[in-house]
Parts: sequence; C-alpha cells; structure tokens
Amino acid sequence: MLINDPLGDMLTRIRNAQGRRRTSVSSPSSKLRMRVLDVLQAEGYIRGYSEVDHANGISELEIELKYNEGEPVIREIQRVSTPGRRVYASVKSIPTVHKGLGVSILSTPKGVMADYDAREQNVGGEVLCRVF
Repeated sequence: MLINDPLGDMLTRIRNAQGRRRTSVSSPSSKLRMRVLDVLQAEGYIRGYSEVDHANGISELEIELKYNEGEPVIREIQRVSTPGRRVYASVKSIPTVHKGLGVSILSTPKGVMADYDAREQNVGGEVLCRVF
C-alpha cells in the first residue's frame, strides 16, 4: 500500500482509534514517526510505543493510547505541514496551541521537538502537527 503522507496516516490512525476507544493502535515504522511519538510520550499524550518486527522483515509501531476517566487525553491532533503545502516557522513565529495548553511539534535542524523546546534552543523549522 502506497502512503503519500506517512505522518498524516499515523495521526489519522491515532484519531480513529481514540474515536473507537481502542487501547492501542499499530502503524508502520519510520524514524520520523518514532521521533514524533517520543514527543507525544514526553508530553503525556500517549502511554508509550514499541517497535514490533514481523517475520517478513516489516516493522510496525504499537502505540498505547492514553485515557483520562474514559475520555481520550488527545482532544485534537492535526497535521499542519503536508506534502503539498509545507509550513515553516521561524523562532519568533512558532505557533502556540490553545494559549500554551497544547503543543506544536516541529522538525528542526536539531531534531524533532515541541514548540517550547524549539524556542528555548532558538531554532525554527517545519511545523509537523499540533496536539491539544
């Protein structure tokens, strides 16, 4: 199966699984997806993830979703930069999500990080997604 936007596919899988109240969801593995999941785990939006290798050489990410009193912790997860329209932000123009309650995830020259880390390290980059 050909996926044009692998990160957007993973975010959609997470959104759909939380709509169905699933405890976990799987997604094909890639380094970018794992870095984004590292940020989501550090921010407390998911319980964790693990990489599962199958016999045919394909590896998948098993993502454990997080709920609080039966409601998903992630209220909104949205792709910002798409393959057809890249969105870049300088340090001064990094967007905040719901006045700092949410997080924007950026791909910077220093790696994938949350918006406040990018401001702290004084780097801008591509705005991958926003989570609230």
